[in-house]
Amino acid sequence: MRILRAGDYRVMPWKNGGGETTEIAAFPEGAGLETFDWRVSMARVASDGPFSVFPGIDRTLSLLDGPALTLAFDGRGEVVIDAATPPCAFPADVAVTGRLAGAPITDLNVMTRRGRWRHHVQRVAVESPRALPRLGDLLLVIATREAVTLRTDDGTAALNPADTVVIDEEAVSLAADGPATVYTVDLWRL
Repeated sequence: MRILRAGDYRVMPWKNGGGETTEIAAFPEGAGLETFDWRVSMARVASDGPFSVFPGIDRTLSLLDGPALTLAFDGRGEVVIDAATPPCAFPADVAVTGRLAGAPITDLNVMTRRGRWRHHVQRVAVESPRALPRLGDLLLVIATREAVTLRTDDGTAALNPADTVVIDEEAVSLAADGPATVYTVDLWRL
């Protein structure tokens, strides 16, 4: 188990230069935007515009904060992402434009290189202690606005808002002082 604190995340420009992304974790460690096998990040989107294109990458986008974001896919229609919708998976090599619903948003972005890794993202409500099975080779748990407590075979650890834990061996259970939400990212090596 490895805890990643929000204050230690790397901030860098978007690939298309339209804003900044906060990198939570990437593999291999230190990989750039052209060389990662998987990457988990957050971004504040303050204006409408095109998303960066990543050839050979599968992507899942989730809304962490803000009213809504409409994704307009080139020749493939539109999808609205808000606090009630599940994470939206799509190929990152398709042209897509984002339109805000009147206010900025913060998104969670998970990307994997096709043929090397695959991923699955879920939003999980933590209303009472609950087990989270590790389905893939790695499990990332990202706290949102509330702190949560992790319990593993190795002990207990606290995640503050926006902190992440990377779990590669043991199963984990979560608890919170009140209702809380986390995102889980299961990653499989192909």
